[in-house]
Amino acid sequence: MKFDLQEAIEMLERTPITLDHFLTGLSKGWLQCDEGDGSWNAVQVVEHLIEGEKHNWIPRLKMIFQDGENKVFPEFNRYSHLEEGASTSLEEKLMEFRTLRSENIREVQEILLDPNHSLDATGLHPAFGVVTARELISTWVVHDLTHLSQIVRVFSERYRDDVGPWEAYLGVLNKRS
Repeated sequence: MKFDLQEAIEMLERTPITLDHFLTGLSKGWLQCDEGDGSWNAVQVVEHLIEGEKHNWIPRLKMIFQDGENKVFPEFNRYSHLEEGASTSLEEKLMEFRTLRSENIREVQEILLDPNHSLDATGLHPAFGVVTARELISTWVVHDLTHLSQIVRVFSERYRDDVGPWEAYLGVLNKRS
């Protein structure tokens, strides 16, 4: 295993900063492009990340330590951000994400200061069954990286037809996931 809590936190701390620098000031063309029906644009990805900060990572981590395998995690609606019709600006969304993430990192550190809380503690996921705190935090990190990659892929796709023959050398245009 390669998991290291401090390294995980290093990455989790960088996602809001990365998104802020990458997205702030971009034109609507960049911010609203997507890969077609059922895909998300960059703003929707930020909204999804906010929902995860509110309803997924910390609530589930707390359940692991409070309930163990006695209570199944509530379902996380990965699409709830699409139902709400958010009216705030991208800058406000990025600030909300930055604030929530900072609070959540602080909470993770506080939770894991308790000597009774082990990263090997288990909880019960509705689809996967038994999962550990370590797996949950690892997934949180990789989830961030997945969505950063998604934004880069969507942005790259926007210029697919404009790169001409160089498409053959641009791996991001030749990978789908």
